[in-house]
Amino acid sequence: MSVLILAEHDGLALKPATRRVVGAAGFWQQPVELLVIGPAVVANEAACLAGVQRVLHVDSDAMPVAEDLAPLLVDLMHERKVLLAAHSSLARDVLPRVAALLDVAMIGDVVRITGPASYVCPLYAGRLLASMTSRDAIQVLTVRAPLFAPVGESQAVPVFALPALASGGASRRVAVNRQVSERPQLASARIVVSGGRALGEKFDAVLAPLAETLGAAVGATRAAVDAGFAANELQVGQTGVVVAPAIYLAVGLSGAAQHLAGMSDSEVIVAINQDLEAPIFKVADYGLVGDLFEVVPAVTRAIQQLQERQA
Repeated sequence: MSVLILAEHDGLALKPATRRVVGAAGFWQQPVELLVIGPAVVANEAACLAGVQRVLHVDSDAMPVAEDLAPLLVDLMHERKVLLAAHSSLARDVLPRVAALLDVAMIGDVVRITGPASYVCPLYAGRLLASMTSRDAIQVLTVRAPLFAPVGESQAVPVFALPALASGGASRRVAVNRQVSERPQLASARIVVSGGRALGEKFDAVLAPLAETLGAAVGATRAAVDAGFAANELQVGQTGVVVAPAIYLAVGLSGAAQHLAGMSDSEVIVAINQDLEAPIFKVADYGLVGDLFEVVPAVTRAIQQLQERQA
């Protein structure tokens, strides 16, 4: 039995989540293979991950749509037993189609692996944890990457080239828009500063200085995204990005169940809200009641002064 991982990248380098998925794959104690759909530089990086025995590479400028990628994964899984990926928008698009074509169950958002075919997954926006066992011959699953330890570097393993993918589906990729930022990636950041709709049009003006001071990623609630105050890719929650940073600063957000499902695994949660009854205080390790438009700039200045004294 071998484990096949669908690698994710930004066109230049592997996403940090892929290293964590490789760490999760170590549970099976079987050969691990990485499938890279992208440029050769990404495949070469993948070949140096500890625990990877082989890299399968399809040279491509962009990740193909699910209709084109699924048949390749189905063919590869005839000789393998586990298909693994991070619980991302890409995997949620591709893996259910693969599972349907293989006539097996798709197990999503695994937070703990307890056996070769036994897993723990959150239900009801994370309010319950379900233990489940799959009897399928082929396991298809996504894992909540931040909860697994990343692997390091190792000696390069072989990279095997695969034929280019055929494009014959009804859908096609029209364009890829990337936003370049010096901030850490939201899904893998050690510190996340997240804001709610209460920030309004001042969302970026209030949060950006604090995030830059801390070297943190910026997140947002669905309400803030729907209102147009934050970009779609910043949404944290059940239908957005799931994070588990060391520190999560929740600024001006109430703590809706949908949002809590995406950040409740954070090691330390700090809430800033003027409403003492806000649900976010029930899960926060530290809470500060006050006007966020006054508190956040004051906290930012205090941290900057501390950093200057330590420099």
